[in-house]
Amino acid sequence: MASEPEGPSIWWWAFGYFACYVPYTALTKLLSHTSKDADGVKHTLIATGAGPVGSLEILPSTVMASVITMVAFLVATGWWRHAGRRQVLGRSLPMPRKLTILSGLCSSGIIATTTLAYTLGASALVLALFMRGGVLVIAPIIDGISRRKVRWFSWAALLLSLASLTVTITGSVAITGLAMLDIALYLTCYFVRLTLMSQRAKSSDRATNLRYFVEELMVSTPALLLMLVIGALIPGWSGGHELQVGFTSFFDRPVVLHAFAIGVLSQGTGIFGGLIFLDQRENTFCVPVNRASSVLAVLLASLYLTAAFPAYPAVDGAQFVGAGLVLVAIAFLTIPSALARRRA
Repeated sequence: MASEPEGPSIWWWAFGYFACYVPYTALTKLLSHTSKDADGVKHTLIATGAGPVGSLEILPSTVMASVITMVAFLVATGWWRHAGRRQVLGRSLPMPRKLTILSGLCSSGIIATTTLAYTLGASALVLALFMRGGVLVIAPIIDGISRRKVRWFSWAALLLSLASLTVTITGSVAITGLAMLDIALYLTCYFVRLTLMSQRAKSSDRATNLRYFVEELMVSTPALLLMLVIGALIPGWSGGHELQVGFTSFFDRPVVLHAFAIGVLSQGTGIFGGLIFLDQRENTFCVPVNRASSVLAVLLASLYLTAAFPAYPAVDGAQFVGAGLVLVAIAFLTIPSALARRRA
């Protein structure tokens, strides 16, 4: 059984994750959600200047804000000093290792697919259940690959997560093919990232964990911003035009500050989420802590949007049941582990 890790409790990181995720979800939906009136005319929840913000259009401004937030965080905490260093032109510079570069690129994919998911029209809570439930499913698989003991309650939680997805699919709104592709990419990025993290970090040595965390953070959002710039320059691609709009005329909209706030909050979820996952305990403990925070955050954001904007679809019974099953799965994963730790 792993000993208690150094530093703040994982539950403080979970609270920070939750506190960032509620407004992040609500703001993203405010900029992208549309509803039709009796005449079939589309309306946005708030005045956006030129219709809803497109899925790719929103990314340049949010990612730029994320990069600024990342730099400010590393400088303010002094954690940038934990990165590995290499000699470049006679100077020692912070430089990520190859595997942390790969992990950072996966983190880039997670940031992009998460933001895109909440602009694709489906219920935020439905998307959250697919994405969070999916990571719950792969957690014991990654523990198996990493030769970490997978206990009985992990398999119980796996079945409950699958039941949650089944209830959501059969009793709620349909998910588009584009949303399913986005979710598949999201889960693939998480699988690779958590596997690398389990093999190279999640250590009782805080310095090892911080080095991995800082190096991954140095790669994730800057790499995503570079990808967006390259995508905007690709000729003949419709998505490239939308990215160009995101880098140019989007800044004439009255919701630029909303987008910057989304970027800051997105980086906040990345920071707190990474610190949760790097806890030395098994993934079948850390992943549920992270997923619980996000599911509850999305549920709260959805309830707020429903209460504040009558045009926003209400959370239906199937979504409540799906969320409840995920929370029961989380209880299966966390309570037995906590009791075992208390006995030890």
